[in-house]
Amino acid sequence: MTRSVPAKTSCFVLSALFSAALAGCGDGASTPKIDTAKSSVQRVVDPQVPAADSTTLASDNAAFAFDLYKQLILTNTNLVFSPASISIALAMTYAGAAGTTATEMAQTLHFTLPPDRLHPAFNALDLALVSRGQGQPGADGGPMRVNIVNALWAEQTYTFRSDFLDTLAANYGAGVNLLDFINAPEPSRVTINTWVAQQTDDKIQDLLPSGSVDSSTRLVLTNAVYFNAAWETPFDPNNTHDGSFTLLDGSTVTAKFMGADLPGTLAMQGTNFVAASLPYADDRLSLLVVVPDQGQFSQVESSLDGAALGTLVAGLTSQQVILSLPRFKIETGADLVDLLKAMGMTSAFISGVADFSGMDGTQNLFIGDVVHKAFIDVAEKGTEAAAATGVVMSGSAAPTGLLINANRPFLYFLRDQPTGAILFMGRVLDPSQN
Repeated sequence: MTRSVPAKTSCFVLSALFSAALAGCGDGASTPKIDTAKSSVQRVVDPQVPAADSTTLASDNAAFAFDLYKQLILTNTNLVFSPASISIALAMTYAGAAGTTATEMAQTLHFTLPPDRLHPAFNALDLALVSRGQGQPGADGGPMRVNIVNALWAEQTYTFRSDFLDTLAANYGAGVNLLDFINAPEPSRVTINTWVAQQTDDKIQDLLPSGSVDSSTRLVLTNAVYFNAAWETPFDPNNTHDGSFTLLDGSTVTAKFMGADLPGTLAMQGTNFVAASLPYADDRLSLLVVVPDQGQFSQVESSLDGAALGTLVAGLTSQQVILSLPRFKIETGADLVDLLKAMGMTSAFISGVADFSGMDGTQNLFIGDVVHKAFIDVAEKGTEAAAATGVVMSGSAAPTGLLINANRPFLYFLRDQPTGAILFMGRVLDPSQN
């Protein structure tokens, strides 16, 4: 069965994982028509997943998120990335891994559930997230959106195992887009990049760089997640003002600060930080802002992991919050190959050693590259965020309450409260670098 893949104009976070040997290619090729082959297995739309499995998956994904965060901050000042997107894309790839490759991937990604429970748990998470925000406003005046889409891009002559395709169809709703990587690698790369640009309203351009797709490419796995939501209580644009933001070295820059007096907000005063959880229109989703005390950023940052974040969230209490938060817009791009290798996932990138026999019954496939791009825009009306992974704040009277003034470096986590999923996370060291 084949069908054309419809173009979509909404913006998504994109993740792609592809196996390829890298070689240089030119630009400017035409884009071929896309046909799609799909497993006869239908997606399970009501997966019966034990609560314990969902809790385990959330904990495991958070552990991986912080491991990767600690690698990414070595080369980034301001940072945004999508742990959920990367985990989903790599989980689809893991579905075809075997032997040492599967073991290393599970250890690096902190997958502790066996595959027959892991993939349904991801399916339940995916479906729970896309149910958020229905009937609520978005940051752009349209409806609130939390969209997740999965797909595969395969060499049209290559044969994949039916059980691998069935697993992805049942748990990720992923069909297979057929491309001619062998004879037309550059048009195939352009096709994928054009699709990425369409899905992200042109926010993510050229996800797969020149040379990342060649005639040896056999598979690209893609995950797309887009977030666009208004705040439950929007900031008053008339309360936005210029202010001084102190950098880690003690120098200052000027930033646009949004001010708000927020009653009944989940917040806490920690030993060396203050934190507040800012709800969106669907209050199951929120932006957790953690502002370390002056001179304590490194200590707080290094002490946070999945378990510590869970403890912090559990300690939040409803209280009056006087918030001053800089507007920030961040874009991050990174090659993840060396980072994933450093985290223990090595054999997956070695030709002749990688074992993705669960995909095709051979050991011919390996991961040639993993690239990630991400975007977040936090402003008065709400938040918009997108990412791509390639595998290729005043009143007439002085208010009282917990003062949270993010006029110094801070951390943030865009979280889904019921599932504990971290959709986006990062840090702001200099909001003037938008």
